[in-house]
Amino acid sequence: MTTPTRQTWFITGASSGFGRAFAEHALARGHNVVAAVRSIAKLQDLIATQPADRLLVTRLDVDRPGDARTAVAAAVARFGRIDVLINNAGYGVVGALEETPESELRAIMETNFFGAIAVIQAALPTLRAQRSGNIVNISSLGGQLSFEGFSAYSATKFALEGASEALAREVAPLGIKVLIVEPGSFRTELAGNAMRHMPIIDAYQDTVGGTRAFAHDMHRAQQGDPHKAAAVIEQALQSERTPLRLQLGADAIDAVRSHAEAMLDDMRDWEAVSTATAFDD
Repeated sequence: MTTPTRQTWFITGASSGFGRAFAEHALARGHNVVAAVRSIAKLQDLIATQPADRLLVTRLDVDRPGDARTAVAAAVARFGRIDVLINNAGYGVVGALEETPESELRAIMETNFFGAIAVIQAALPTLRAQRSGNIVNISSLGGQLSFEGFSAYSATKFALEGASEALAREVAPLGIKVLIVEPGSFRTELAGNAMRHMPIIDAYQDTVGGTRAFAHDMHRAQQGDPHKAAAVIEQALQSERTPLRLQLGADAIDAVRSHAEAMLDDMRDWEAVSTATAFDD
């Protein structure tokens, strides 16, 4: 990959996992980076080792009203523009729907969906004025399909993907790209500190118990390399035809393909019945 013109990358949730890898990748490629985090202390090592003229670490809690606009304003004041906005901040919940209190459902939706939307809305005036830019929304293979125990998490990602698909059509004439990233299992903190486990109802042990074990056991054992993911995302953004959705990892490709094929099978099986619902002339 050739060295591109210096860009400014604005990355939420940049203190660990994907976010940290994206920041390190962008800095290594010579870009400016705005690392937006809840705790600046977690990035002191990056601050100490990276060029001060290309790194801005700014405080951003996507759940706090007004934080997104403040962080975006700081980015523009420092670097003059935003070329790549990556909405990465978020966390997971594992538990059956009945096991997940309404407060937990609302909290994860607030962070994973409304938090990302707040950052997008804060950045769009700048991107529109530039008539250029890229919005990268980190979803999951769980944004295309779901498994027992991941109803809350997938609900947030389904919502983000639905909004992103419409957004892509709204901003394309303005020179702005939207990329939905659907990773499989990557070695991040999602299965560690970024995963909340709900109280157990025995009736769901046979269905959700395996998911709980999977979510616990995969921590630090995932095959996906976040730094390689960062390179693929940049490659997709530089492509003449950037895809709307980008699956990352063989597990994501296999799961999304199988889900799409099953949906098409159901559609074919029920097409005659489904299309017979119009009024009779």
